Amino acid sequence: MNGARERYARVLRVPHARALLLAELPARLPIGINGLAIVLFCREHTGSYASAGAVAAGFGAAVGLSSPLIGRLIDRRGLAPVVVPFSFLHAAAMAGLVALGLAGAPLGVLIALAAAAGAFIPPLGSISRAMWPRILADEEPGLLSTALALEGVLVELIFVSGPLLTAALAALLDPAAALVLSPVLLLVGLAGYMVQPPVRAWVVSAHAAAHGPWGALRSAGIRTLILTTAPMGFCFGAMEVTLPAFSEHEGWRSLSGVLVATWSLGSALGGLAYGARSWSGSPGRRYARFAALLPLGYLPLALAPSMVVMGVLALIAGCCIAPTLTAANQIAGDVAPAGAETEAYTWPTMALVAGIAAGNWAAGAIVEGVSWQWGCLAAASAAGVAAALAATRWRTLSAQEAAL
Repeated sequence: MNGARERYARVLRVPHARALLLAELPARLPIGINGLAIVLFCREHTGSYASAGAVAAGFGAAVGLSSPLIGRLIDRRGLAPVVVPFSFLHAAAMAGLVALGLAGAPLGVLIALAAAAGAFIPPLGSISRAMWPRILADEEPGLLSTALALEGVLVELIFVSGPLLTAALAALLDPAAALVLSPVLLLVGLAGYMVQPPVRAWVVSAHAAAHGPWGALRSAGIRTLILTTAPMGFCFGAMEVTLPAFSEHEGWRSLSGVLVATWSLGSALGGLAYGARSWSGSPGRRYARFAALLPLGYLPLALAPSMVVMGVLALIAGCCIAPTLTAANQIAGDVAPAGAETEAYTWPTMALVAGIAAGNWAAGAIVEGVSWQWGCLAAASAAGVAAALAATRWRTLSAQEAAL
């Protein structure tokens, strides 16, 4: 335990690490707010969950599609010249969504504004992951896995606190309040982030324009991470729907959020454990082993007889999420072509977002048409596909083998 605390303390003692993390918190909180806030806002002001889902889907799809393009722009033009104007464009689109939503604008207009807001939001997670190797350059190499694990835990906390904040604002004021607060938090956080010395020292690599239209996709390792992360995302998206469906089946609909939060807590605990030690050996093998554990965690959920048992099983199932994704993030940096690091981090994220969206949609149809048990089995099956792909392609997940 003392060794684990010391590793995290060493990361936080690195110059500028704490300041960057503190600035990141408000800037990244919108990723835990926007999805639910858009759904609640549109449901409140259009009267339709179908319309709300369409607007939220437009936002999410735009985020996933634009992130690699923004990452490539950052690699080739610099951080501030891209992030600052894009952030203001995002805020303007969100303001337009709120204003026209309150005015009763047609659904197509709301979808277009939500898509614009999603298209311009900076991929702060990928930017942060690309920053860690820079500020840890003079430290022990093994500390990078600890820093990325800390990053993963931060994301889990955001996905717990963001929806809670959104629900509170919707109950006390109006869902519009959450949509107004979200870009304000982004801009405030970015104001603190962009003035940090490592951010101001960001320079464009001389190799940034050398990769042609393929960019980071020139790396076979990045392509493998996309292939394996998409079905993982399907698994996670399916569980986001299946756990509430189970709660409703058991007569505890109001506690569905508790099950999802317990699942996220398991991921956070797994991430802390992953970052508490220094890992050796092949990163690709390690990633494949964690991926192999994922389906084993989700199969037992289909047999849960009660809320209490499901809570315990969900906690256990969540424990491998953050370690697997943290290992993937570390590999993305290792196999990224020189000068395309930011873009490289965005591709697995895009695959994850797309997989989650597909899992949400498929599990909704499955639990409504068959049962929640089959939702669990669909999640486990998708995780099994990811495990099989990781097992057959792990050799591409090293810097030596990743290039074409």
